[in-house]
Amino acid sequence: MEIIGYIAAALIGVSLGLIGGGGSVLTLPVLVYLFGITPAAATSYSLFIVGATSLVGAVGSYRKQQVNVPVALLFGIPTIVAVWMTRRYVMPALPAELFRIGDWMVTRELAVMLLFAGLMLLASFSMILGRTAAPQTVRPMGPAGKIRLALYGLLIGFVTGLLGAGGGFLIIPALIIMAGLPMKTAVGTSLMIMAMSTLIGFMGDTGHAGINWPLLLTLTGIAVAGVIGGGLLSRRIPGGKLKRGFGWFVLVMGVYIILLETVLK
Repeated sequence: MEIIGYIAAALIGVSLGLIGGGGSVLTLPVLVYLFGITPAAATSYSLFIVGATSLVGAVGSYRKQQVNVPVALLFGIPTIVAVWMTRRYVMPALPAELFRIGDWMVTRELAVMLLFAGLMLLASFSMILGRTAAPQTVRPMGPAGKIRLALYGLLIGFVTGLLGAGGGFLIIPALIIMAGLPMKTAVGTSLMIMAMSTLIGFMGDTGHAGINWPLLLTLTGIAVAGVIGGGLLSRRIPGGKLKRGFGWFVLVMGVYIILLETVLK
């Protein structure tokens, strides 16, 4: 199972390098089901892996002048604050057993997996449909637009901190619609935001989360290599078709996790 997990880590990186997102939603299931890490700890591992791989992608985009730094800071600072607060205070405060529905106990770990499966379904729909039209040039934002973008950043930060996913598929449409960024710039800016928020969110776990560093660094290194390889492949593989195909895979995985955690458990 671990060999499959290492292959999956490479595919996560390749996905990020090819389409700028999507792969991070598979990080938590890979850690939980293939490496036997508890969901609570896996969210912490996921933050580091997603952060490191996003950072590599962001550096490449920045070199191509495809990162809008002012927008990244406007969106990213509220996101960072929300991620750090969620990891530092909200996650440790959640009880192991949340509530009971009849004879069915909803635990913290079950809630994390079901919420993450729901996030996977949203990601799959976003990738399959992919109908967000991107402008060709940057449109200026007014004060109200900047406030909306910052508030959305807070929401994304809470989701990222709770589930350990970068949320690129949620960030990119917001950067296109609210900030008026072209597609390639939105992808590069999203990678920068994801790198900042997830790595700082991981730092919020320091001191209360046991980390298997050899495993974490190995998975991260494989995923980073996947990002570099995906960036090279992106010049040859049509991103639109790949994104839709990967979206269907994520959809199937999300449904499977819901069934596995409820009906099949």
